[in-house]
Amino acid sequence: MTPRTAGREGTAGWLLRRALRREPYQLARIGGWSVLEAAPAFLIGHAIARAIEDGFAAGRPGTGFLWLAALGVAWLVAAVAARQIVLAVAAVAEPFRDDLLARVVHGAVRRAAATAGARRDSAAVTRAGLQVELARDAFAAVVTTVRGFAFTVLSVVLGLLTLAPGAAALVLPPFGAGLGLFLVSLPALARRQRAFLVADERLAEAMTATMGGLRDITACGAEEREGDRLAVRVAEQAGAARALARVTAVRTAALAVGGWLPVLLVLAGTPWLLRDGAGAGVVVGALAYVTQSLAPALGGLVQGLGVSGVRLAATLERIAGAAPAERPAAPLLRPASAEVRLRGVTFAYGPHSAPVVAGLDLRVPEGEHLAVVGPSGAGKSTLAALISGLLRPDEGEALVGGVPAVSLDPSARVLIPQEAYVFRGTLRENLTYLRPGAAADGLDEAVAALGAEDLVRAAGGYDAPLDPAALSAGGRQLVALVRAYLSPARLVVLDEATAHLDPAAEARVERAFARRGGTLVVVAHRITSARRARRVLLMDGPDVRSGSHDELVRTAPLYADLVGHWQPEPVS
Repeated sequence: MTPRTAGREGTAGWLLRRALRREPYQLARIGGWSVLEAAPAFLIGHAIARAIEDGFAAGRPGTGFLWLAALGVAWLVAAVAARQIVLAVAAVAEPFRDDLLARVVHGAVRRAAATAGARRDSAAVTRAGLQVELARDAFAAVVTTVRGFAFTVLSVVLGLLTLAPGAAALVLPPFGAGLGLFLVSLPALARRQRAFLVADERLAEAMTATMGGLRDITACGAEEREGDRLAVRVAEQAGAARALARVTAVRTAALAVGGWLPVLLVLAGTPWLLRDGAGAGVVVGALAYVTQSLAPALGGLVQGLGVSGVRLAATLERIAGAAPAERPAAPLLRPASAEVRLRGVTFAYGPHSAPVVAGLDLRVPEGEHLAVVGPSGAGKSTLAALISGLLRPDEGEALVGGVPAVSLDPSARVLIPQEAYVFRGTLRENLTYLRPGAAADGLDEAVAALGAEDLVRAAGGYDAPLDPAALSAGGRQLVALVRAYLSPARLVVLDEATAHLDPAAEARVERAFARRGGTLVVVAHRITSARRARRVLLMDGPDVRSGSHDELVRTAPLYADLVGHWQPEPVS
């Protein structure tokens, strides 16, 4: 890849071109169905002209009705084609959405890595996710609109040239002028739309900050100053809205020139068309081409590109710009072992929040199977994130094999949360994501060890495409668990990763990971998970106790209470 190519990669234009090129079959399918959908646009003028001149005006109403019936059949075929086009466009838009979402997540991970475990901006990721959904919808709308416009215009041009070349000379020049006027205004429209979005967001942020500090503002007597600050933001938004409205007015002018001026020219030129040999039916047919096909197509393009297209461009630029520039990453370290050690670890979600974990000392030797239990909100998932290096302790240190957990090489540990991630691709790609090129016998062994054979058969084999939406929650968890089992990681943390499996499947999974070797930490979902572990860690915020299942039942009232309320499961 050349530096110039690398610079272009990830831009809005590059993302769009990649989305269109990756699905050539779907594009061909869209084109084929579009030909059928555009059939009424070609036929309408001919059908009306022939129905009038060869049918009703000639005293043959049957012929007239046959032409109109043919037009009706064409509309029915077009309706069927429109449905297929929607499905094909969706097949192009969904991978586009997945690409954008992967880019957003990748950018968030890179920013998190650059700050070495600092607080994650989950709100920013959520906002970016919403932008991805907006971009997907706008992309589908733009593809649908531009495709429909192109095929409709081509059909109308062919229809006019074959029906009445003289009428084409009256219609096409003003139509081209209106289209050109709109296209010339698009860059300015995009700039004004982006400026309006930025001004709107700034105003929203300022108002949110003001609402959150109303008590302090009143106590300090700063109402007037704060009002002046908000007035500046309101004025910025109003100015951006007026500038956008001025450019938007060009769209109305483009519609008038391209969509309705041709109607006036055809009406004014009717005597000339009649002298040139055209009949009254031909004139009506030419008007039908303009009013029923050409003007609506231009209106759809103006609306589609003027709203969805501008929104797509603005959103893609923001997503493309959200990825941080490449910078030297902090070195990632390979631990000497999979021993977990926490020394005086304290962590709280915010400077004014009570610690979720306070002064915790913990040692999990390599090869141990530890179950973590406790009531909801006790800090179990926080502990899992600290051990995995996803969170940095406020105080103390979390080490894996003597290496700070936040500096671990990703291949040294794996964390599987309750909501497992499965991506579009083949089943093999999903299972071997953490160990690309895994041998076939190793893959079969992992699938058998975790009891995922039925999942593989139901999916259609390893090389079958996998639709994440078609999998149950338990199926997604099995995919993620096999992925973790195949990984080279010696530290495995399962944060209620078997919650959607039945007890027998859960037991098989946990025993397989225990036999796999390395260190296993399980945030327990059922009492049987705690019974299977060599040691149990009982968490209730800062209060932490450890011991075997039997020891804690005798000595820890909270643990005994949890055991009593847990749904009993047979020990298998």
